Amino acid sequence: MINETETIKSAQQGQLSAFNQLVMLHQGIAYNVAYRIMGDADSAADATQEAFIKAFRSIEQYQGGMFRSWLMRIVTNTCYDQLRYHNRRPSEALESEAVEADYTPHLIDPAEQPEETAVRHELGDMLQGAINRLQPDQRVVLILSDVEGFSYQEIAEITKISLGTVKSRLNRARSRLRDILQAQELLPSQYRLKSDE
Repeated sequence: MINETETIKSAQQGQLSAFNQLVMLHQGIAYNVAYRIMGDADSAADATQEAFIKAFRSIEQYQGGMFRSWLMRIVTNTCYDQLRYHNRRPSEALESEAVEADYTPHLIDPAEQPEETAVRHELGDMLQGAINRLQPDQRVVLILSDVEGFSYQEIAEITKISLGTVKSRLNRARSRLRDILQAQELLPSQYRLKSDE
């Protein structure tokens, strides 16, 4: 296990190998956040790479606190920039290949039946599609809280918004996500709210 504080200091002194250690330590969460915001594996990979380049160029400006929060702020801002760019210049990919970005073989139950696997994939796609329909500011807060498990205070630091704004955006995002998912015809009955709830 690396000593993150010492590694950060070494990276601030220009040691590329130290910065690479930080990349290795945080690349998983950085990519997952970018993927959930961007909704596309290639865009997420581009945003993650660009965010790490920005972090490397500005590591000297890091002044303490949670490094992970500082880095996630760069990742989310990079994603925002790319979303704004794509909204101004929309384009279609030449080929659309389904890529399971969060594939983790050791988390898959070997006893899972093919139908259960199909339902799990379908639900994952449906959930990501619903998340993609949220406004970007709500999407980021929802992803940081409900997917990545950041505290409200960490989210406020990452997004540079007040704690109250974090809570209200998260509440609106969850409400909107619930409405979107309830409207889905394909949602299996065991995941639907009962009429008396």
